Amino acid sequence: MDDAQLLRYARHILLDELGIEGQERLLQSRVLIVGAGGLGSPAALYLAGAGVGHIVLADDDEVEISNLQRQILHSTASVGQPKAESGLKALGRLNPQVEVEAYVGRLSGHLLDQAVAQADIVLDCCDNFETRHDVNRSCVAYRRPLVSGAAIRFSGQVSVFDMRRADAPCYQCLFPQADEAEELSCATTGVLGPLVGIIGSMQAAEAVKVIAKIGEPLVGRLLCLDALRMQWNEIRFRKDPACLVCAGRDTKTSESGTQ
Repeated sequence: MDDAQLLRYARHILLDELGIEGQERLLQSRVLIVGAGGLGSPAALYLAGAGVGHIVLADDDEVEISNLQRQILHSTASVGQPKAESGLKALGRLNPQVEVEAYVGRLSGHLLDQAVAQADIVLDCCDNFETRHDVNRSCVAYRRPLVSGAAIRFSGQVSVFDMRRADAPCYQCLFPQADEAEELSCATTGVLGPLVGIIGSMQAAEAVKVIAKIGEPLVGRLLCLDALRMQWNEIRFRKDPACLVCAGRDTKTSESGTQ
């Protein structure tokens, strides 16, 4: 780290648990953020502020005026722009030392696998079950830690699925795709603006912990927030030995990212 970085990240370095070693890990890390909306906005901003070396921001949507109630990565001037490109500009203004890559489109298939394989950690900040399960399958295949968040109306949740651990459950273990749960949308049911800020910020905090190798990440624990009562509840869960995604599956390897 140079003098400018020592000054920029001084408040992190002062933390005994993190220190210079943890900050160096952040500077050398590569993070994939799937979704640059309500959850991805605070997550991306805090990770860029924290000094994550390389951020890949993926989203297939454009900024709309109705997004600005909660998607703080964007501004009125961003309306009509691809969210990934708007986010790239915002993160560059916040911390020009961070290398940001914008992917305009929905990551799937080989492109998703490639993006996950190149990352050290993945943040699921999307808004639909299909993409969540696709991202989970890639993270299981390439043994990448996954930080998943969700928020609708006044309810939010966050958890970590660390596929480097043999005993760790995956997203499918907790939310089996075959269950066909009803999918709610902010566009039809609404969402409290600050709620996505809380959950997205927690995703960033969990990502920092995983990258810096500090604390106890939310592995096997789903943290749920009722924002109307401002009450937190923790649900503990285990790996499903019959999981269709992670049970007895061989994992792929990659030269990039954490192994």
